[in-house]
Amino acid sequence: MSRGNAPLATKRRPDWAALIIAICLFVVAAVMLWDATHMRAIAQYARIGPATAPKVVAFGLIGLGIWTVFEALRGDFSERERQEVAPVIWIVAGLAAQMLLLKTAGFSIATGILFAFTARGFGRRKLWLSIPFGIVFSFIVWAIFSQLLQLTLPAGPLERLFF
Repeated sequence: MSRGNAPLATKRRPDWAALIIAICLFVVAAVMLWDATHMRAIAQYARIGPATAPKVVAFGLIGLGIWTVFEALRGDFSERERQEVAPVIWIVAGLAAQMLLLKTAGFSIATGILFAFTARGFGRRKLWLSIPFGIVFSFIVWAIFSQLLQLTLPAGPLERLFF
């Protein structure tokens, strides 16, 4: 029942979640390197150009990916807590609602709903209070960015009512 000095029960298995994270790091690094090699070089005297920073970040990601693979195979990651799915669903639903409502309902209403759903995901139970607060807060943000800074944000019926 034992192999060498260590019993089989204490031998750790590879951390598959960490291996998947390492694969994702390698994929992102490969995309960054591919994109950096296709950037047009501007005539310059120095060897540092616009492709240098993405290459440095990509090589850093490759290093982190290699490190993650070794740690995953050694099984040195601590045990993770059980993941709660409901908060993630609330936040993703808020993002989806914002994307769907942004053109029709405008920035304030869409972002107010995102605010309320995110607050619900973090444990705030009163949507009837979070939605109006989020809409008012988002309207203030829209007014500052749109009216004072002259940036273009999607306007809906609420924004057209006041401006």
